Amino acid sequence: MAELAPVRASERITDAVYESLRQAILTGTLPPGTKLSVPSLAERLEVSRSPVREAVVRLTWDRLAVEEPRRGAVVARIDPAELAELYEVREALEGVAARLAVERGESAAVVALEQIVLEHERAAALDNVARHFELDTQFHSWIRRASGNHHVIRALDEIQAQVRLAMVTTTVTSGPRSAVDDHRHILEAMQAGDAKAAEAAARAHIARLKQALRQNLVNTEPA
Repeated sequence: MAELAPVRASERITDAVYESLRQAILTGTLPPGTKLSVPSLAERLEVSRSPVREAVVRLTWDRLAVEEPRRGAVVARIDPAELAELYEVREALEGVAARLAVERGESAAVVALEQIVLEHERAAALDNVARHFELDTQFHSWIRRASGNHHVIRALDEIQAQVRLAMVTTTVTSGPRSAVDDHRHILEAMQAGDAKAAEAAARAHIARLKQALRQNLVNTEPA
C-alpha cells in the first residue's frame, strides 16, 4: 500500500490531513476511484477520524472527490471530455489573469517568470518531463497571483488541481517545447506592458492544449 505524506505536528491537524490527502490524490498515490475510507485513512495517518472526515468533505468541495452511492467518497475521475470543458473555462480565465497582471504592473512577477521560462527551456531541451510539469505549474501560478483578483485566483487554483488530477490518467499534451514557446510569448507581452497581447497569448496557449484534447477525443471514438 502506497505511503501517505506524514502529518506535521506544527500544522493545524485538519489542514495537515487535508494537504496530505490532496497531495496523495494529485500525485496518484490515491488514484481516481479510490474509496476514501475515513477509518482506514485515519489509521494510515495515525490521527483520529474527525480531522479525516473534515478533510474528505473539503476535498469534495474542491471537486477532487465525489460521493458515490453505497461507496461514499471516492477520488474523482476527470475524463478527457470533462478536461476539454475545463480548458474552455481556463482559456478565458488565464487570459484575464495575464491582462490583469500587466495592468497591475507586477514587476516582481515578470522577473520571476523570466527565470521560470529560462529553467523551462533547459528542462525541455533535456526532455525532463517531470520538471516540465513543475515549471508549467509555477508559471501559471505566478501569473494568476499577480492578477490580484481573488476570484480569478480561486477559480484557476481549482481548475489547475483538477487538471493535475486528470493528468494522472491522461497523457495528452501539445509538447514541452510548444508550452515553452507559448510561455515566452506571454512573457514578452508582459515585459512590453501590453495587456491586450498578454491576454491573447495566454488564451492561445490554453487553446492549443484544448485542441489537442479534442483531437484525442475524435481519434479514440469507437468506429
